Amino acid sequence: MPFNSPTMLIGVSARIYYPSGPVLDLGGVWTKTLHYLEQSVAQWVMRGGALPVMIPAVDAQSVVQRDDLNLRHYADALDGLVLQGGNDVAPQTYGESPLSPAWSGDSVRDLYEIALIHAFLEAGKPVFGICRGLQMLNVTFGGTLWQDIKTQCPGAVEHVKEDLYERNLHRVEIIQGTHLAELYPDLRNGMINSIHHQGIQKLAPGFVVEAQCPDDGMIEAIRRTGPGFVAGVQWHPEFRQKNCNATFDDNPVLQDFLRFARSQKRLIP
Repeated sequence: MPFNSPTMLIGVSARIYYPSGPVLDLGGVWTKTLHYLEQSVAQWVMRGGALPVMIPAVDAQSVVQRDDLNLRHYADALDGLVLQGGNDVAPQTYGESPLSPAWSGDSVRDLYEIALIHAFLEAGKPVFGICRGLQMLNVTFGGTLWQDIKTQCPGAVEHVKEDLYERNLHRVEIIQGTHLAELYPDLRNGMINSIHHQGIQKLAPGFVVEAQCPDDGMIEAIRRTGPGFVAGVQWHPEFRQKNCNATFDDNPVLQDFLRFARSQKRLIP
């Protein structure tokens, strides 16, 4: 799809790689903290006719400090925000302690993304979360997470299989009467990929569930009610291959997000 005119610039939160311990003896850049944008997410945004722009984070060790970086500048310059997947949300971010050291999450990224979310909303720009991004939206507005579905929800379907990764699929049910259902008037059930071991436990106030796994009730899509655009999905639409029939077409979700971004672009001088 050709890029739209005027050009839409969509900010994407950075994934963060932290060097710790022996790093496969690779040396060089792998000894540094890296902020990166996964190729599939960038191309998903590009397929919608927009240009992705990764927004860097800062921490205590950064040369640039938080006082030097006003995230509202990014929110004013860009047309929307996508929160990509990645490390677990830290339990401390939603008022809990890790049940296992393996689930301690990334509190640095949490704080950075919370600030990004508020900056874009204050600027009137849409925010869309993918996998961890959906979880981050829920936590930002007062919800909580299951730290590990397999441990805390016995009997749940396997929402992650490391050997299959994005080829791990399960059923999804779109909740009728929701905005997501309006995007898919002829679809009630479908298949989605599933690559997450955490999930929404308590839904944040002011949000509605738009899709769930019919086999265990796990929340798979949410949207904030009221004005503005804040929504997320637990699956990875960026991993769906073109003309793939195994999972349903996510393009209406992307176009809905970009349509709102475009409408705000016309409203803001």
